[in-house]
Amino acid sequence: MKTEDRTEHTTEPMPARRSGHRRDLAAAGAGIVLVTAAVLVGHAIENADHTLYVRWAPLLATWYPHVGPGTVAAPAVAVAVVAYGPVLAGRMRWRALLLSCYGAALAWVFSLALIDGWERGIAARLTTKHEYLRVIGRFDDIGAALRGFNDHILIGPPGNWPAHVAGHPPGATLTFVLLDRIGLGGGAWAGVWCIVTGASAGLAALIAVRALADEHTARRAAPFIVLAPVAVWAGTSADGYFTAVAAWSVTLLALAATRSVRSPAAAALGAGLLYGLVCYLSYGLTLIAVLLLAVLVLTRTARPLALFVLGALAVPAAFTLAGFNWWEAYRLLVDRYYQGAGGLRPYSYWVWANLACTAIAVGPATLAGLRRTAEGVPGAVRTLRTGTTDSPQRLVLFVSAAFLALLAADLSGMSKAETERIWQPFILWLLPATALLPVPGRRGWLAAQAVVALTVNHVFWTGW
Repeated sequence: MKTEDRTEHTTEPMPARRSGHRRDLAAAGAGIVLVTAAVLVGHAIENADHTLYVRWAPLLATWYPHVGPGTVAAPAVAVAVVAYGPVLAGRMRWRALLLSCYGAALAWVFSLALIDGWERGIAARLTTKHEYLRVIGRFDDIGAALRGFNDHILIGPPGNWPAHVAGHPPGATLTFVLLDRIGLGGGAWAGVWCIVTGASAGLAALIAVRALADEHTARRAAPFIVLAPVAVWAGTSADGYFTAVAAWSVTLLALAATRSVRSPAAAALGAGLLYGLVCYLSYGLTLIAVLLLAVLVLTRTARPLALFVLGALAVPAAFTLAGFNWWEAYRLLVDRYYQGAGGLRPYSYWVWANLACTAIAVGPATLAGLRRTAEGVPGAVRTLRTGTTDSPQRLVLFVSAAFLALLAADLSGMSKAETERIWQPFILWLLPATALLPVPGRRGWLAAQAVVALTVNHVFWTGW
């Protein structure tokens, strides 16, 4: 597809354009201050009363400097993206760019995971005592397992589920049960599944930004979406897979609402089906509805809504008919949450330390982009009322919706710690804010993103 301009140095239709560089640096600096405060206060709390239940606050991580097979590969991927990403993102044909971004994202996530080695970084990640693969044998009779699922959520009764199984609807566990049934059993296949599917979330984000804003904006964001520090937690965690399902739901609705796909009806139905699925992968991802609503508001249409709702009801209907009660399970999960570490972790610390975790996961470039996003919100809201929003303003509003969803998750008190992993589906939609950064200095911002990811993965052993 021909684009208006495939060069890196293009007119910048972005808020503040080249101005605001010092304020961008200040935003990144504020992120460093927030993280430093979370580290110092967290260590003081943990040393005093051991209520944080993380070893290196605010991250769920252990201080463990190490190297591995990915120590060579990950920096090589980073250097390639920093050196060539901005130029290629502006010049490549759209479909070629998408394929290249997917390949680069896969290389980045795999190489970061391999810093911990194949076994510890990928093959064994989903086989620990907290994970889904520990209960595969208990799903030999899937129907019976679903009907009795809620009986094993609380701590206390015999055979209570491991933390991750209890903490999610059964759709998450069923994914790995079905992989096992088709001959892709074991931790290695599960890890590869999560990385291969999870890496596609970036593609979904690029397609959605193109549909809601424009192609130029999507191209500017592409290298930053590939090289995001959150990739540290995408490999290997089931939350990476959840992120992809949620992302494609949002993207399909965006394509349906803008009618920029051959069959908008099929896209709307598919968006609903995926949203229904994501609600049975993670209770907290019901908040993706905020982003879906933002799509309809930005496109000023309710046309896809009927088919979306039809698709969204299909998955809950199937699980309910199979005997699983989502609402009862969520009520029991809240009780289980407060039975464990969630009931002891202080809300007064985590309500802001969670944001420090997010600052690490999004990286300094995204913090600078979010600063520009905040600056552009008042004007974008005014133009939304009159229906005259331009591309960067639509991006500003959509990123703001993602931040509101993340903030709602934070204030709920059901996400105390581990948010660098859990919030991946929301963090993904903060990354396009980097499109607001001016062309000069983009490679420097990209390099900073890579440094954060490489440092975290080499210095810490991250959980789960």
